[in-house]
Amino acid sequence: MTEIALRIEDLSFSYQTKKALDNLSFSVAAGECTLLLGPNGAGKSTLFSLITRLYDTRAGKIELCGFDVKQQTRQALAKLGVVFQQTTLDLDLTVTQNLRYHAALHGMSRKLANQRIAEELERLNMQERRNEKVRQLNGGHKRRVEIARALLHKPSLLLLDEPTVGLDVPSRQGIVEHVHRLASEQQLAVLWASHLIDEIYPDDHLLILHKGQIKAKGTIPEVLSMTHANSIHSAFKQMTQEGVS
Repeated sequence: MTEIALRIEDLSFSYQTKKALDNLSFSVAAGECTLLLGPNGAGKSTLFSLITRLYDTRAGKIELCGFDVKQQTRQALAKLGVVFQQTTLDLDLTVTQNLRYHAALHGMSRKLANQRIAEELERLNMQERRNEKVRQLNGGHKRRVEIARALLHKPSLLLLDEPTVGLDVPSRQGIVEHVHRLASEQQLAVLWASHLIDEIYPDDHLLILHKGQIKAKGTIPEVLSMTHANSIHSAFKQMTQEGVS
């Protein structure tokens, strides 16, 4: 039976009187890449803030690999790797220094940290830049470092909050390919918030979020059947009444 890496049940959240999320329920299985599609203001960032415990869950339940995020926070978050939309790297440290600092936060020995850092940088074709300061890197290379950092502790779920925003096409394509390869080869569960249709692969699962509600979810054929649309672009527009790039 496929392991469920992320389970969301009846999740709601409000900012004072404004409801940001309304009764969300879905799951992401190991090896599954789920694209969370939604226009600005749909609730994607709020959802990620709840999963990562930046915000406190008030109604509903979030589980990471069976651990309740609210009741078993440390065990749950140990299963999670995150790449936020805004970079959180220290620009004045080198690539390796940034990664070693993160590894230390996870309690890794220096030997294990160096091994994991070398593995991830090699996988991302960043090994030759390991001694460069982060501020010297372009946007695409900074993103690769953040992905490497998120994977150092071997998480079961990777959260990506629009990680390709502002990148050129080759950098964007490289990251999309790499993440899908990880999901397939390492059985990593991925929840990828995006508004770009061309980042979707045929085997991906979709969640269309609009005004805090899930409008459609499932595989691409299931979503197309549900919406009677002939393309994901049309399905998205139908569900949100907004176009996408």
